[in-house]
Amino acid sequence: MLVTTMCGRFSLSYRNAERLALELGVPVESLIDYRPRYNIAPTDQHWILRMKREDRELLSARWGLVNHWMTDRKQGFKNINARSETVQKSGAFREAFKERRCVVPADGFFEWTGPKEARRPIWFHREDGGLILFAGLYESWRPSPDEWERTFTVLTTTPNALTEPIHDRMPVLLEEDAVEDWLYVRQSPSSLMELLRPAREGLLVATPVSSRVNSVKNDDPECLEPIPAGQLEQLL
Repeated sequence: MLVTTMCGRFSLSYRNAERLALELGVPVESLIDYRPRYNIAPTDQHWILRMKREDRELLSARWGLVNHWMTDRKQGFKNINARSETVQKSGAFREAFKERRCVVPADGFFEWTGPKEARRPIWFHREDGGLILFAGLYESWRPSPDEWERTFTVLTTTPNALTEPIHDRMPVLLEEDAVEDWLYVRQSPSSLMELLRPAREGLLVATPVSSRVNSVKNDDPECLEPIPAGQLEQLL
């Protein structure tokens, strides 16, 4: 098992904004600037889903949580993930855990296996190509006195049987029936913690994909091109 950064890269490759809006339960106008992404990296702009009164709201946010009291975004790279086991105690995340929970839409995430000089990406995704929904937290801070920037982090937990041979952590994936509970502001901490568990077995499949993913400069459909069948077993 190769232990690297936790959830450090993911995808949202839906080509149709209307389909994405329908599945997220938001107006398609929310996605006016949407484009498919095949290799989303820390500090990139992405989307978060939150509750505003009784409705779901989709907003743009930068990956890597920066607290409102911080004076620069350097800390954001360290805060791309939040460990679910310590989220209630962490100074960086505990306030957001109480008040600013969100969902981060994706359709897959990457982990790597193999030696440092020949790292091979594995794309974990649903076999039917559907959405996966990360449990997230968000904050806003001021890059300058007259500017606000929204940022987010992805929660992680222990791996399930599929991801364990590759990494000792995995992102928390929320089933659709858990989304409202996660987003409801007045939910009890104990109820929220019950949602922060490994993904159920059978939800995901693992596909070895192109090493183009290794570079954040590459963000195109070829990043998700599978390598020859049977090679996964050779890599584990």
